[in-house]
Amino acid sequence: MTPDAAVQIIRQALMATFWLGAPLLAIGFAASIVISLVQIATSMQDAAFSTIPRLVVFLLGLLLLLPWMLERSIAYTIAVLGDFSRYAH
Repeated sequence: MTPDAAVQIIRQALMATFWLGAPLLAIGFAASIVISLVQIATSMQDAAFSTIPRLVVFLLGLLLLLPWMLERSIAYTIAVLGDFSRYAH
């Protein structure tokens, strides 16, 4: 295996990780912004009020995105492990 091939495999792994994690991070970011705006508007600074809704939104996002994430993960795994001959050089 050449160094270029190793770099390409690592690059693909990092990109797959990014694309799998980005939607959940975006959901968490959006939920945090909305909850922070509600806290500012109501002057409510309770820690449970900020944590529990974020966890619920994140869990719902995970449940909704899990089939897509599994599909992407399986496709990546098949692409990497599907042909061992290209790594044996």
